[in-house]
Amino acid sequence: MSSLVNLDSLFGEDPKAHASGVRDILQTLKLDEASCTAADHLDSVLNKDALEKQLGQEVAQLILGYRGLKAAQIKIAKQASNQLGQSAQAQVEVLRKMLLAFAHDLRVVLLHLASVVQTLRWVTSQRIEVEASWAQNILDVDAALANRLGIWQIKWEMEDLAFRCLAPDTYKQIAKLLDSKRIEREGFVEHIIARLQEELKLAAIASDVQGRPKHIYSIWKKMQGKAIDFAQLYDVRAFRILVDDVKDCYAALGIVHHVWQPIPKEFDDYIARPKPNGYQSLHTVVMDQESVAFEVQVRTREMHQQAEYGLAAHWRYKEAGKQGYSGTISAKDEYDQRIAWARQLIAWKEDAWDQLKGQELDDQIYVLTPLGQVVPLQQGATPIDFAYSVHTDLGHRCRGARVDGAMVPLDTRLKNGQTVEVVSVKQGGPSMDWLNLERGYLATHRARSKVRAWFTAQQAEQEGHKELGKDGSKDESTEPPKVELPDIILRKSKAKTTHGGVLVVGVDSLLTQLSRCCRPVPPDPISGFVTRGRGVSIHRTDCSTFKQLLARAPERVVLTEWGQPADGASKALFPVDIALMALDRQGLLRDISEVFSRLKINVTGVKTQSRKSLASMQFTIEIPSTDGLQAAMTALLEVKGVTEARRK
Repeated sequence: MSSLVNLDSLFGEDPKAHASGVRDILQTLKLDEASCTAADHLDSVLNKDALEKQLGQEVAQLILGYRGLKAAQIKIAKQASNQLGQSAQAQVEVLRKMLLAFAHDLRVVLLHLASVVQTLRWVTSQRIEVEASWAQNILDVDAALANRLGIWQIKWEMEDLAFRCLAPDTYKQIAKLLDSKRIEREGFVEHIIARLQEELKLAAIASDVQGRPKHIYSIWKKMQGKAIDFAQLYDVRAFRILVDDVKDCYAALGIVHHVWQPIPKEFDDYIARPKPNGYQSLHTVVMDQESVAFEVQVRTREMHQQAEYGLAAHWRYKEAGKQGYSGTISAKDEYDQRIAWARQLIAWKEDAWDQLKGQELDDQIYVLTPLGQVVPLQQGATPIDFAYSVHTDLGHRCRGARVDGAMVPLDTRLKNGQTVEVVSVKQGGPSMDWLNLERGYLATHRARSKVRAWFTAQQAEQEGHKELGKDGSKDESTEPPKVELPDIILRKSKAKTTHGGVLVVGVDSLLTQLSRCCRPVPPDPISGFVTRGRGVSIHRTDCSTFKQLLARAPERVVLTEWGQPADGASKALFPVDIALMALDRQGLLRDISEVFSRLKINVTGVKTQSRKSLASMQFTIEIPSTDGLQAAMTALLEVKGVTEARRK
């Protein structure tokens, strides 16, 4: 064997040969021509501008993304001999770089994985001795990523070759055991395949029957995990049946169990319950008349394509609606796929962290835009932080957010893998409340600095107008310009109100109108609905009218909360409708009015109707909150003849 090589190089492999090998792997995965062109130029030293000029922007971006991942891989290799904590931190760093690269284009990750496989092919074919930590890192990071993405072709080869580098003696031992009974095993395989084909043909099931490839690393893992020897392994003798549809999968399984005896607890239905990476198949272990056990997998051809190539099999490199390598897909389909890919990658990252067993974890989370773009944020980030991370102006105009399709408060702490959609207005600015640390609206320094800058600019603009007045350019009585707000009018309440009333989250100085259909009062849970020309209408969240509006136009819903009155100001009063049913009698209205007077409740409206000795009455009263409403209801029910009292 040669001496240990410099990990900054490709282990002595000719760069052109390496690029050619990477291209072959990408073509096996059925990647597009841009990816293959990028593979041809992986050894290029041109800068961004030169790459774009020579190869075009798309190919240049793929190459630049690949360079970032390769740099991270080398960094891990160099730190592998350091303390475990530093190694774990380096692994987190490469996971982050992979994720950020994927945020732009999944093909960057596939280029990286294909390059790793080609390097493994080279070092094993040339019997080059490598650092054990390098091979272990491929098993822990790269193979785990290929598994999460469901690219089993790459996963299996990567695992076998890395295991060969890591434990060459064990690898050779298992390979020798496989080869020692090769002739006997091949005869057994031919017999089982012939029997399966015969039985499936009799049942009129169109199928392909194969002897499943054997993977040394998976054999070794199963021997270790189940503490069994080589002779006890089922999947050394394994078969795969490919059929047209799911119905035929279960029909073929029934035939297998009819011909051979199934072994209990060795059946898995991954069609009904797919694996996290989307893998689907039926797995069973059966025993022949000689008590020889073997495994059978049954899946559709489409499932097999997914199992072999995973997410790579579905990659579309053109914009939605354009022709891809295997057909046309809609914009919605492509966005759904990108979101699914991103969720898988995020889940894979979390799996890898779990394996670090208490080492330093990432200080970031990764959330998605509605189009599937990955946005990195620090732990504890809120939807407003997300909005500012996407674009400063979007942050300024943020008025609400949906997380995984549901409206949430703007101080919600986001979690890994969530899809965040910002509800914004056309014009406007941030709220001063966002800078209040106790309110918890902002967690990132970037967002806080953007909000402060906005208010600083507004103050400077107002000061500039004042200076214009002083030097005579304008009349000194000129008022400073008002901050431009959304096209929403101020509420003019008939109730005695103070500054504050209802606060629309994100629009500090904006008052609104209370809807008459449900008459919300603090502390009722409330939501706002942006009307056309009448401002924001505030409803109780359980209001039937609001539920209809939400279903019809969810994009116009604004998160709201009750504001606090200014210091020293009297509490605001809110109108509430109360409905009473009573036995009609003389003096009934007078007695009810005395109750309101005793409780110091102002009545602003009365409607009464009497029919067949029954009185139906509605009172509009003004109260500061619902705290005393129940006491009023109880007092009204004590009035002689009153049978029902309820808030309308």
